Amino acid sequence: MRKYIILLLSALIFTSCGEYQRVQKSSDNDYKLDFAKRAFENKKYVQAATVLEELITVFKGTEKAEDALYLLGLSHYENKNYFDACNSFKSYYTRFPKGKYTELARFYCGYGYYLDSPEAQLDQSGTIKAIEELQGFLDYFPKSDKVSIAQNAIFELQDKLTLKQLQNAQLYYNLGNYLGNNYESAVIVAKNAIKDYPYSRYKEDLEMLVLKARFQEAEQSIEEKKADRYRVVVDEYYSFINNYPDSPNRSEADNILKIAQNHLKE
Repeated sequence: MRKYIILLLSALIFTSCGEYQRVQKSSDNDYKLDFAKRAFENKKYVQAATVLEELITVFKGTEKAEDALYLLGLSHYENKNYFDACNSFKSYYTRFPKGKYTELARFYCGYGYYLDSPEAQLDQSGTIKAIEELQGFLDYFPKSDKVSIAQNAIFELQDKLTLKQLQNAQLYYNLGNYLGNNYESAVIVAKNAIKDYPYSRYKEDLEMLVLKARFQEAEQSIEEKKADRYRVVVDEYYSFINNYPDSPNRSEADNILKIAQNHLKE
């Protein structure tokens, strides 16, 4: 029985490959489109995409162009080739702004970029594209059943951008006074991130880093600037504690305040 099943599967694979070769040589475009649809349903996304790439040009200006272009996007998407998928989906909703698949094309374009978004330490241009496409989807289709999915994806992407900024600010902090006042740069990067992403889950970490950077800046200042900078530390402390009274960083923050106040008493 097992041998029979193996032979049957082998025959099906051979038949499928044979048909794919015939399709590539065929001049019957309707047959090709039918094959591409069947290939997609059978999860042979590369075959489907290869055939559809040819048909996009052939069907341009016809009713079949819409189906072929959308299916091409889906074929790339299911094959996890998100870059080409997004190009196809963008081409679709640009050509067919009121097409029958426009809502889904906009969603999958943004969500494809979301799935392809790199780790925070890498270049985030793809993450920014994902946010732009998903926000465009929300703007055009605010009542879609995929709104919550798109919104949650945007929140995750924004957190990734915030984490990138937190890592950059931490790098400046670690550099300290090497070749300049990097503590000030850490503060600027952190505060810009807080301004740009006020609801990020990394906001507390950013605010704590600002407090620590201000403290180190005061500690390593020349005598004439110490008093003013310790006053800034005290202000940052109360801002942080007002926002996060139960922070796990409370004891460190309290210690910073104590040292700053002691210097101001001198």
